[in-house]
Amino acid sequence: QVQLVESGGGLVQAGGSLRLSCAASGGTFSRYTMGWFRQAPGKEREFVGAISWGGSSTYYGDSVKGRFTISRDNAKNTVYLQMNSLKPEDTAVYYCAARPGNNVYNLDYAYWGQGTQVTVSS
Repeated sequence: QVQLVESGGGLVQAGGSLRLSCAASGGTFSRYTMGWFRQAPGKEREFVGAISWGGSSTYYGDSVKGRFTISRDNAKNTVYLQMNSLKPEDTAVYYCAARPGNNVYNLDYAYWGQGTQVTVSS
């Protein structure tokens, strides 16, 4: 069983940056593909991005491509989401997720964090 805890959310002005972190425990972190998702009020959950075991492969949703970057530190059991050029439409609860296997294109995740709120003001 993998436990995931997100942190780093908050309030930021449009055009600003935030870095989210997700600390994992209870599993072999380096053998999980890690992903980020978000959900805004009244909207469906949206895929943000994913990163492979060693970090060599990443995959992003169209709405964040070129602005967000996922990275991971397997020694610290942590995955990060660097968010730049933030827009009001990026406002959402951001969730970290983990799945066994090494395929960043498979969006069927087994483990989820509790989420962290990101609010972007205009």
